[in-house]
Amino acid sequence: MLDDFLIRAALAGVGLTLATGPLGSFVIWRRMAYFGDATAHAAILGVALAYGFGVSVYLGTLTVALAMALTVASLSGRGHAMDTVLGVLAHSALAFGLVAASFFSGLRVDLSAFLFGDILAVSRADLAVIWGGAGLVAAVLIWRWQGLLTATVNEELAQASGLNPRAERLVLTVSLALTVAVAIKIVGALLIAALLIVPAAAARQLARGPETMALGATAIGALAVLGGLQASLTWDTPAGPSIVAVAAAIFALSLVLRRRA
Repeated sequence: MLDDFLIRAALAGVGLTLATGPLGSFVIWRRMAYFGDATAHAAILGVALAYGFGVSVYLGTLTVALAMALTVASLSGRGHAMDTVLGVLAHSALAFGLVAASFFSGLRVDLSAFLFGDILAVSRADLAVIWGGAGLVAAVLIWRWQGLLTATVNEELAQASGLNPRAERLVLTVSLALTVAVAIKIVGALLIAALLIVPAAAARQLARGPETMALGATAIGALAVLGGLQASLTWDTPAGPSIVAVAAAIFALSLVLRRRA
C-alpha cells in the first residue's frame, strides 16, 4: 500500500492537518498570522544549517524555528511594535537562509522543494516523523485546550482561574515551531502559514463554537490536501501550491455559504 507515492503523499498531508487544524484556529484567534510567517521563513535557515552540520533537516528546522518563535514571543511582551519586529525577523531569517544555502551546491538544487514543498517525494520515514510530530502537537493542544482557550479569550480571566497566560503562549509557540519543522517538506516554508490560516479561516465562517471550528479546520485541511493532490495529478501543477489553492477555493465557498445562511 505504501509503495504508491500518491498514497504516501495523501497520508502525509492528512496527518499534518491533525496539527494545522486546531493550531491554525489559535493562530487566527490570537492574530498570530505574521508570527507563523516569521517562524516558517526561519525554517530555511534551519535547512541550510542542517546541511552545513550534517544533521537531520527536521532537527535543523525545529531548532531554528523554535529559536525564532521564542524570540518573537519574548519581544512581544516588551512593548515593541510587533509588525515591525516580525517584518525584520522574517525577512532577515529568510535572507540569511538563502545566503547560507548558496554555499552548498546540493542544497541549491533542492531549495525550491523546501520553499514550495515536495509532498510527492515523502518517504516512509517522513511519514513516521509527520504523524509523530503532528500527533504530538494535537495531543498537547487537546491536553491544554481549556487553558489555551481561556488565555486566548481573556488573559486576566486566565490569571484569576489560576492559569499562567505566558505558559499557555509558550505551549502555542513550541507547537507552532514543531508544526513548521514537520510541514516544511510537504508544503514548503512559503506555504506553511497558508495551510495554517486558510482552512481555519474557512471553518470560522461556518463554525458555531471553538471546538467545531478546530475540527472543521482539520477536515477542510484534509479535503484541501486530497483535492490539491488530485488537481496536481490531473493538470500537472505543483502539489504544494495546488493544496493551498484548493483551500483558498473552499474559503471563498465558505463566504458564499455564510451569506446565504
